Formats: sequence, structure tokens, C-alpha cells
Amino acid sequence: MTEYSQDHYFHLIEQLLQCPSGSEPEVLDQHPELLNPTLVKTLMQVATMMAHQDNQDAAKFLIYVARQLSKELGLYPQISQNEQV
Repeated sequence: MTEYSQDHYFHLIEQLLQCPSGSEPEVLDQHPELLNPTLVKTLMQVATMMAHQDNQDAAKFLIYVARQLSKELGLYPQISQNEQV
């Protein structure tokens, strides 16, 4: 398995922030090699940094992308209706 530098992940996050709304899946699909837990971690780190810089909208967006990616990668726990009671 190939290791990717943080710069690869930062570049992908920059592309996500700059792409037109709704085209995020296409941007992610162009980089399947980067869709892994490291990207999720990096998304959260950048979101935290943006929140501290009062860029709440970008932070919320990146957290949303991280959560969706976590679900797709099986990293986010799925709670069934029976467990919610």
C-alpha cells in the first residue's frame, strides 16, 4: 500500500472547498487512493483549524464530508432502530 503525504490530502480538501456545490462526489471519485481513514482524520484537523479561524461554514462542511466518508468506509457506527430505544 502506498503512503501519501499530507500535501495530497490537503490538496484534495482544497479541491472540495472550491468545487461547486453538489460536485463533491465527483471530486472524491477522482482520488480513490486517498479515500481512507487518514483523509477522515485530516478533514477533521482542517475543520478544527477553520473553526478556530471563525470559518464555521467551511468547518461544518468538512465535518459533514468526514462523517459521510466515515460511513462509506465503515468507520462510523450505524445504530439500528432497535438500539435507539
